[in-house]
Amino acid sequence: MSAPVRLTHDGPLAILTMDAPPLNLFDLAMWEAWEAAVARLTDDPPRALLVRAEGRVVSAGVDVRVFADTDPADAESFWARWLRIAQALEALPCPTVFAAHSLTLTAAFELALACDLIVSTGSARFGLVERKVAFTPSMGGTQRLAERAGPGRARELVMTGDLYRASELAAWGVVNALFEPAGFHEAAHAYAMRLATGPTAAHAATKRIVRACLDGGVPAADAVLAPVAAGVVRTGDHRAAVAAFLAEGPEHRTAYAGR
Repeated sequence: MSAPVRLTHDGPLAILTMDAPPLNLFDLAMWEAWEAAVARLTDDPPRALLVRAEGRVVSAGVDVRVFADTDPADAESFWARWLRIAQALEALPCPTVFAAHSLTLTAAFELALACDLIVSTGSARFGLVERKVAFTPSMGGTQRLAERAGPGRARELVMTGDLYRASELAAWGVVNALFEPAGFHEAAHAYAMRLATGPTAAHAATKRIVRACLDGGVPAADAVLAPVAAGVVRTGDHRAAVAAFLAEGPEHRTAYAGR
C-alpha cells in the first residue's frame, strides 16, 4: 500500500499531499506519516509549504476506531504526540498554506489552523465535530480557531459541531482566499509558489513578529521587532530588492534567492 502522505518538491515549494482513499481518515498510519513528513520539513525547511489532498474530500477526520482503541491510561501521551505535529507545523520558518477543496473535518481542520494561510473553494465545508463522540478537539484546533475568529466563534463551532462553509469562515477571518472549484489545485499551487519565490527571510520575520504578538501582545512584538528587522537588513534579498527598487522603481522584478 502507498503511504497516506507524500512529501514532494517543486523547486522552492514543498508539497505535502494526503492520499489515503476514500476519506483520508486520520488513523495511526496517517498520523505517523504526518509526523515523519513534518520532521523532515523541520530538519530541512523549504521556502514555503503547500498542504493539499487528493480525493473527493480533504479528510473526513479521525477514524472513530482510534477512540475505541485508545486506553484511557495512555490518552494524555497519545494526544500530546499528535499535538506536537501541529506545533511543529506552526513553527516552520516559512509560509505554510493549507488548500481545502472540499470537506475538511477534525484533525485535518486542526492542521489547517496550524498553517499560516488557508485557501479553499467557497463551497468547501469545515467542522470540528468531536461532540459526536463526546470529545473535544485535541490537536490544538479550538485555541487556534479562537486566535483567528475570537473565543465566541470557537466555542460556537466546537460546541455545536456544525459544518461551516468556507465562504462563511472567510468572513470570520479563518479562510484567507477563495478560489473557483475549476482549477482549484492549480490556483492554490500558484498562490503557494508566489510565497515560495518571495523574500523568505522577510516572511520568516513576519511569522516571528505575529507569533510574538499573539503570545504576549503588542509590547512583546515591539520587543523583538528591532533585532528581527536588523536580521532581515543583512540578507542578500533585501539588499538586492532595495537596489532594484532604486534603479527600476516599485514594479521591479527581483528574483529572490531565499537568503
